[in-house]
Order: sequence, then C-alpha cells, then structure tokens
Amino acid sequence: MSWQAYVDNTLLGTGNVSKACILGAQGGVWATSEGFNLPASEIKELVDGFSNPDAVRANGIHINGVKYLTLRADDRSIYGKKNDTGVVVVKTTQAILVGLYDDKIQPGNCTKVVEGLADYFIGVGY
Repeated sequence: MSWQAYVDNTLLGTGNVSKACILGAQGGVWATSEGFNLPASEIKELVDGFSNPDAVRANGIHINGVKYLTLRADDRSIYGKKNDTGVVVVKTTQAILVGLYDDKIQPGNCTKVVEGLADYFIGVGY
C-alpha cells in the first residue's frame, strides 16, 4: 500500500479523521490529504516536540496554521485541542502520523485510528 493510500483509506476513510498526513520522522512529507499543508517550521516543531515535549507543552503546537493547546506530549504522542477541534500526532520508528478531527468527530475516535495505524507501522518496522 502506498503512503497516500494509508492517508486516504486507513485514516480519512474511517470518517474519524478530517485531515491527515504522514511525515518522515526526520522531516519531509510522505503523503497528505487535500488542503493540508504543513510548512517546514511546523514539521520541525513536531519533530523537535518528541525529543523536547516540555516545549510543546508550554507553547502549544502549530498545525496547518492553527495553534493548538497541548493536552499530552511525550516521546510517542502529542495531542492538541482548539475549541471543538484537535490534533493527534504519533511518532513511529520512521514516520510521524498527523490526524486532525473537526467538531463532528469524537476526539477518542480520532485518537484510536491514528494510534492504531502507528501501532501497525511500528509492528512492521516503520
């Protein structure tokens, strides 16, 4: 399966993720949903956030031009929220998965989908 197919089918196709992308763990975009563009500065912020979670806890995270309040940040997952929307970011061995949810999606459902795909990637060496 291509990286784009993971975004289109495994993340967006569930109906529990409104926008998504897969990044390389060192940066770079592998696949993204339409209209979801992360500038290099936001990608760097995410990559750095896994090695220095205190910074994203203190300053929030920026995704697609929106600043989210950080709810959780550790060496595997970063969760953010803004009003009724939010973001789930999970690092695997070689990738970073980013899933956004809107006000029509339950945060826990988005989390389950993104974390589940991350578990799969880790299991197959990615």
